Order: sequence, then structure tokens, then C-alpha cells
Amino acid sequence: MQINNDNEKAQDALMNKIRDIAEEVESKAAPEILKWGFKKYGDKMVLASSFGAEDVVLIDMMVKINRNLTRVFTLDTGRLNQETYDLIDKIRKKYGIKIDVYFPNANEVEEMVTNKGMNLMYESVENRKLCCNIRKVEPLKRALKQFDCWITGLRREQSVTRNKTKKIEVDTLNNNIIKLNPLAEWTNDEVWEYIHENKIPYNELHDRGYLSIGCEPCTRAVKKGEDPRAGRWWWEIDSHKECGLHWKEGK
Repeated sequence: MQINNDNEKAQDALMNKIRDIAEEVESKAAPEILKWGFKKYGDKMVLASSFGAEDVVLIDMMVKINRNLTRVFTLDTGRLNQETYDLIDKIRKKYGIKIDVYFPNANEVEEMVTNKGMNLMYESVENRKLCCNIRKVEPLKRALKQFDCWITGLRREQSVTRNKTKKIEVDTLNNNIIKLNPLAEWTNDEVWEYIHENKIPYNELHDRGYLSIGCEPCTRAVKKGEDPRAGRWWWEIDSHKECGLHWKEGK
């Protein structure tokens, strides 16, 4: 009981501390947030990148601020598009940085597809979330264990599940580490303006109508006028459209 009380007190203290600095961070531009993160966490801060448009913007910013402290990892689910692999190599070569790659547990993948099939994600939300959990969420937890702060490319404009995203949050699902979302207030136009102005390599699928890119079986091109994330898990309703990496407790 005492341990639980101590944990609750530590959690409350952390939340109060974040509230104290949230207003300051919310008013900062993306590069300033990254500079703050580098100063505060050094090499204990990492970008979790799926190599979408937002992520390549953040990599460019981070390298320009501090190449030596720039840490990036990606989750290879085993179901990515070839274009995504091509982009990873382009980014690695352009910026001269190491990109750590995390894979799902092979035994868990084998058991899942043996029991539920290769295309289990289409059969139910529960199956799709199971697949995401094994291929993404568990590798993410493993990757984040060595860090005190992680960076994402989440933007409020992206979907109904992200419209309340703060620039700084406490990730209660990953040992209460700090989560920075420097581009939270950016629009899609601002993201692409930065990419073109800075000549950053990006996923070729974007030019074919893919606005949000994940695993190949769960991603399609978006039609004109559709929501930016309409191409992700298009067979589900909007309120379900997260893989689990960015769920908050209680959802």
C-alpha cells in the first residue's frame, strides 16, 4: 500500500511540474522546443520516427540544432512499404546519422498470424489493435526504456483523436517519460512548405495521394476532400483510428 501511495505522490508531483512549464513550452516555436529538449535531456531525448512528412521536418531541425545529440529510431513492423525503406536510407545518407531499428518479437508475430491469419486486421478492430500492439506498441516500449523524453510528429490538425495534443505531455503508458510534440500547432501546408524550402527527402507515396503512411496493408491513398488520415484503417470509424502508440489512459 505504501508503494502505491509513493507512486501516486510521484505521479502528482510530475504532473504539477509539467503544468508549471506547459504554458512556457506551448508558446515556443518548434525549433525552440527542440533546443529546450536538448538542453534538458541531452542524449536521453529521442525522435520516434515513422518517416512521415512531419518526422523528416523534425530530423532536419534536430540535426541543424545539434547533430551529435540527435537520436532517432524507427519501428520496422515487417509490413512497411518499400518506399518507406528507401526513404530511411536517403535520410541516413543525407544527414549522416544513425537510425536505430526495432522489430517486433518474432515468436509473438508467428503465433498471431498462425492463429488469426496474415490479414487479421481486416476482420475486427480487436484484431487490428492486437496486430498494432505486437508490431508497434511493444517494440516502442522496449525502445523507450533507455530514454527520459521522446519526440513525435503529432499535429492537432491530423485527426479527431489528436486535436487536443499538447506540445509537452507526460506519457503515462511509458513509465511517465516526457513526450514532446513540437509540431502540434502546425498545419499541413506549413509542413510541406518547410520540406520544400529545405529540400528534405520525403516518402514518394506522398506524391501518389498517401497523406498518412503506416503499414502497407493498412494504408491507402486519400481522395480529394477526404480527411488527411482517411487512408489509415479506412474500414474503421474515426474514433478507433490510433495504433496504440499515442493512446492516453482511459481511451
